[in-house]
Amino acid sequence: MDLDPLILSRMQFAFVVSFHAIFPVFTIGLASFIALLEGLSYKTKNPVWIKLSAFWTKVFAVVFGMGVVSGIVMSFQFGTNWSNFAQASANFLGPMLSYEVITAFFLEAAFLGVLLFGRDRVPTGVHLFAAIMVATGTLISSFWILSANSWMHTPAGTELRDGVFYVTSWSEAIFNPSFQYRFAHMVIASFLTGGFVVAGVSAWYLLKGREVEVNRKALSMCLWMLLIIAPTQAVVGDFHGLNTLEHQPMKVAAMEGHWETSKSVPLLLFAIPDQENQTNRFELGIPSLASLILTHDMDGEILGLNEVAPEEQPPVAIVFWSFRIMVGLGFLMILFAVTGLILRRGNRFWRTGWFLQGLRFMSVTPFIAVTAGWFVTEVGRAPWLVYGMMTQSEAVTPSLTGGMALFTLIGYVVVYSLVFSAGVYYLLRVLYEGMESSDNEPEGQADRPKRPMSAAHTSFEFHDPDKKPANQGGH
Repeated sequence: MDLDPLILSRMQFAFVVSFHAIFPVFTIGLASFIALLEGLSYKTKNPVWIKLSAFWTKVFAVVFGMGVVSGIVMSFQFGTNWSNFAQASANFLGPMLSYEVITAFFLEAAFLGVLLFGRDRVPTGVHLFAAIMVATGTLISSFWILSANSWMHTPAGTELRDGVFYVTSWSEAIFNPSFQYRFAHMVIASFLTGGFVVAGVSAWYLLKGREVEVNRKALSMCLWMLLIIAPTQAVVGDFHGLNTLEHQPMKVAAMEGHWETSKSVPLLLFAIPDQENQTNRFELGIPSLASLILTHDMDGEILGLNEVAPEEQPPVAIVFWSFRIMVGLGFLMILFAVTGLILRRGNRFWRTGWFLQGLRFMSVTPFIAVTAGWFVTEVGRAPWLVYGMMTQSEAVTPSLTGGMALFTLIGYVVVYSLVFSAGVYYLLRVLYEGMESSDNEPEGQADRPKRPMSAAHTSFEFHDPDKKPANQGGH
């Protein structure tokens, strides 16, 4: 059996990117939450905010480290698997990645040390400044990375001469047509991820009756934020979709499972795309709704996949279902945010067992939604690597063999599995110990004996949600 180096290289990069992306999307949102907590602590001197900040800073450090380890190899893959692309795009991507390191990574790394170890060693104002700088660094990092990625989808400010991209306008290349929508969409996704993780962990602690007052405040803050940004993400996603329709119509056609150019296109809720026969099986849809959403006209025309040759179409089934997973989870997030608002009457949002259990499981949904979204974005661009200018087959390393690509793919899977397992194990220990091990606990709490960690605890087993914890009686 012949091993296709192009397919294996695509699988390898998809694996590494999917693994890596879940860490930055969490740390971006969590860093801003920590900066907010530090600001509240600085202003009010309330030990609740100090305890929350100290705990979530430990979580941030673990996840940040895993993100760094998993992301280092991505740049190397440009040289090992995609050398033609690396050489062709070096005039633009080289400086962009350098700007990200100089302006963001160094900023995060330097001030993270102050944030982690300087609480009792530097003035509180300096510690707050460090938290703000770490949060700013994560946003700057996402700016450069998403600008580079957006350029690959909507290339601007460059021209291709003799197989090499030359920058003709840095401003046009950096602020390319899809950048503002992709950047806003990703940053909001990061806040959603951080918000649901903090809400889910706080709900878990409340179910177990641990640090009730502190986690009630954390949960309340997250629910207010989620109530605003979850619907906002739907609006931003709509604008992003309209921009994609303008610049990458075949990606939108794959997202909608739409084969023939036509008007009054239905929104398909379910279908099994059959790319070989250029049709769908078992369609279930809402008449004209896709046209209304994409063109704001019930009779609007949408281009079909048959506008291009089959070999120029993206893998439709992957894009089609990934898009529905992302959107479906997005609406579920909105539902939970609205439910939290309803349950605020009578302070039921932190005492309702089924809601807290639901938030516990919702803490993983943003990671799934983000991964599905990246599949839509990247797989939907195929067969192009730089849309309309360089295909994936033109970008792959000429001397790369299938055996070499398979060997490195297996190596990445093994190493990343070990890194992920170790990181998750340590993260679970941090979550189990919780805020009871904080150095900034109120008097009398720091000497509280630690309970031994067991398999039952690492599996996140909860008490009966309908049973009121013993220490909740006074709240």
